[in-house]
Amino acid sequence: MSEARRYRSVVIEADGGSRGNPGPAAYGALLRDADTGEVIAEEGTTIGRATNNVAEYSGLIAGLRLAERFAPEADIEVRMDSKLVVEQMSGRWKIKHPDMRPLATEANRLAPFGTTYTWVPRERNKYADRLANEALDGKRDGVTVRAVVDEDSLIEEIESPEAAAQGEEPASIQSQSRGWSAGTGAPTTLVLVRHGVTAHTAAKRFSSGLGGDNPPLSEDGRAQVRTTADWLAPIAGRVAAVVASPVRRTRESAEIVADVLDVPLTEEPGFAEMEFGHWDGLTFSEVADRHHDELDAWLGSLDAAPGGGGESFRQVERRVLAGLERVLDRHAGETVVVVSHVTPIKTLVAHAVDAPLDAVFRMELTPASVTVLSFYPPDQEGAAPRASMRMFNALPPGRDAFAGAGW
Repeated sequence: MSEARRYRSVVIEADGGSRGNPGPAAYGALLRDADTGEVIAEEGTTIGRATNNVAEYSGLIAGLRLAERFAPEADIEVRMDSKLVVEQMSGRWKIKHPDMRPLATEANRLAPFGTTYTWVPRERNKYADRLANEALDGKRDGVTVRAVVDEDSLIEEIESPEAAAQGEEPASIQSQSRGWSAGTGAPTTLVLVRHGVTAHTAAKRFSSGLGGDNPPLSEDGRAQVRTTADWLAPIAGRVAAVVASPVRRTRESAEIVADVLDVPLTEEPGFAEMEFGHWDGLTFSEVADRHHDELDAWLGSLDAAPGGGGESFRQVERRVLAGLERVLDRHAGETVVVVSHVTPIKTLVAHAVDAPLDAVFRMELTPASVTVLSFYPPDQEGAAPRASMRMFNALPPGRDAFAGAGW
């Protein structure tokens, strides 16, 4: 497959920084498809000891090289929070500093005729800033290609329901099932992300929703979520919002995802985890030893509440489906990332595929995994939305579903 793909127009976001000015310095640059917002490629690289301005120009040059490599025929808009670089490259300010002149010359050589430069506030350049800081922290070095065109790519899996809704020929007999019917409007797609690990997750302890101990994400958990958020970054331009359970571990996970995708964050209490009552913080073995009769009753009935005051699976189902209805109303026809927990996500999956609720006992869900459900508008007033599961328990490349906490 050729590295270059045809893009009509691209956006370069670039930044650079020095810890000390001058001091250890690095730049960050990324290339987006202007039409879709998809990240095509990104780079974060150190440049030794330099000033902030040298690092910023280096980020610009890196972004222009990404455009030359991946989108050689596209129109280019450069967005930076450096007023100096934007004004000098636009020709409105003179380049007086001798260190800047060779860098500006190289940038002008790389920039095709018609390249435009736009100043943006720092908060709108967080992605490039993060790439530079990750390079300085030793977490990345060099170019990462993000956009892919393989049919089984993440973007294809998440976006293909929209193609089905527009009437494209189904690929298999399975795609002719109820959830894949063409329908009369765009689906609402939920990209469900389980939170990262906490001390409870790693120790396989029951961890309730809003009424529990609510441990924070561990460092491993934060790293897991960041990896998943980076994996989702190519669809950032399609995501309307991140919707979080208000529980601490999901809220922390959602903040990471929303920051990477640069979209608003809202809360939906219907997607909080099941309440486990006085089982909260105990392992399965500890509950079996101390509350054997309660555990037997809970495992034998969807209506039994755990821990002498927790929620039954039926109660959780009612709460989760009420939350789903609110999200579908607020985000009709949009794609949203929902950061939630094991029980609510499995409940949503069972509902989407029209499985009995006890199917939740037959599903496994890894921390920071991705599950994708699409809900199509009903054919007639009063009918329930038709649903399709696009992906279940998926992990970014390099993460093993059979390793790590949660299994």
